[in-house]
Amino acid sequence: MKNYFSVFLASIFLGILSTAVFADPPVSDFYQSVSKLEINGKLGQIIKQERIQTSVKGAQAWKIAYISSDVAGRKTIVTGLIVAPIGQPPQEGRPILAWAHGTTGSAQNCGPSQIINPASPLNEYFLMSGNSWTDYGIPNVEEFIKEGYVVVATDYQGQGGGGRHQYAIAGTNGRDAINSARAASSMREAGAGKKTIIYGWSQGGGATIAAASMIDYQAQQGTAADNLQYLGFVGLAPDDIAIVLPKPPADEASANKLLNEFTQANVPNVFLFAHYVMALWGSEAAFPNLKLTDILTDEGAKVVDQLAGNKCVHVMADSFNYAYGDQYKSLIKPQPRNSLAWLNAFIDGSVKPVKPVAPVVIYWGTKDTAVPPIQHELYQKQMCSRGANVQRIQLPGEQTHFTTPGVSAPMYLSWVKERVAGKPLANGCPQN
Repeated sequence: MKNYFSVFLASIFLGILSTAVFADPPVSDFYQSVSKLEINGKLGQIIKQERIQTSVKGAQAWKIAYISSDVAGRKTIVTGLIVAPIGQPPQEGRPILAWAHGTTGSAQNCGPSQIINPASPLNEYFLMSGNSWTDYGIPNVEEFIKEGYVVVATDYQGQGGGGRHQYAIAGTNGRDAINSARAASSMREAGAGKKTIIYGWSQGGGATIAAASMIDYQAQQGTAADNLQYLGFVGLAPDDIAIVLPKPPADEASANKLLNEFTQANVPNVFLFAHYVMALWGSEAAFPNLKLTDILTDEGAKVVDQLAGNKCVHVMADSFNYAYGDQYKSLIKPQPRNSLAWLNAFIDGSVKPVKPVAPVVIYWGTKDTAVPPIQHELYQKQMCSRGANVQRIQLPGEQTHFTTPGVSAPMYLSWVKERVAGKPLANGCPQN
């Protein structure tokens, strides 16, 4: 019965879209005002801040908006949170933990800082303990505050500060994480210093390992806080698109075949399909030579543009399921075009094959079907061959993508404390 009605439901859905007036989703006054500001200032410069309540004991918190830039060098406004201990900081300032969150969505109202009481421990939508329609909060925030650290949590560009979110463009998301650390270091009230660790999960894990290799970007002078001292990077089930795409072929026909294979690998269910088309939407925003209609039908491009700009990811998947049932793949063209440009964009927006500036540790579960572990396995091999110190730690039991943050939390808490304390670290690369 569901198959029979899917086409009928789709026709109703598209009829509504054809007569609707598209508008940005509603956001609160803080984000409305931020999105109207001129994008002028230094990288990491805070252009608006607002003190907020936090449930974390011994902490104070602020919403912030700061200057960042995307993979093409265009400046952006990004929102987020800063949570810091109450009291006098040490003379050298407090260490900074920069959190890069997992997938929430690409619309303006999908930034985790917009949730009620966002300065709280990580709360996941999928888990039984979840109490919201999206993921929000910061893992280990209570423990990090007890240790005297400042925690900054970026929303990423396009998730509250205006502009179009470049979902799955790790090069852009990683820059947002770097600039969030600069923002925290520059904020007098937070009492932060220069020592910095970036940690992230899923989309944010990709941003974290991408940031680890942005040596020139980290070293830029004239920012809101120059010369941050990066001590390490923690990736929780990080994605790396470039590592699983071989060098694009020289001819368009071979590129079409490869792009078709890549597309089919990413759309076996409507949940992954929503993530994939959101990534196409984000890639189009990052790279002007790409068009959704290169890969999607005219109908598909219209629907994706509407949903990606107005709904967060779980609601977006629900909308596809309601309107199309098991026919959602009909929105993909039988044969793509401009395939070489798309493959190059996937690679250009992903993790660069550059030795990380500091040690990297990756935590992963054997039952992760959202980010195939082969991605960070190949990443480790690539970076270790360049002389990096990259360790992968398999979590005990059969952990999924969504149990990874909670199970790994006490493990990387110890790892972070040791990096801050300056303890020596054995090389985590496999010994042949």
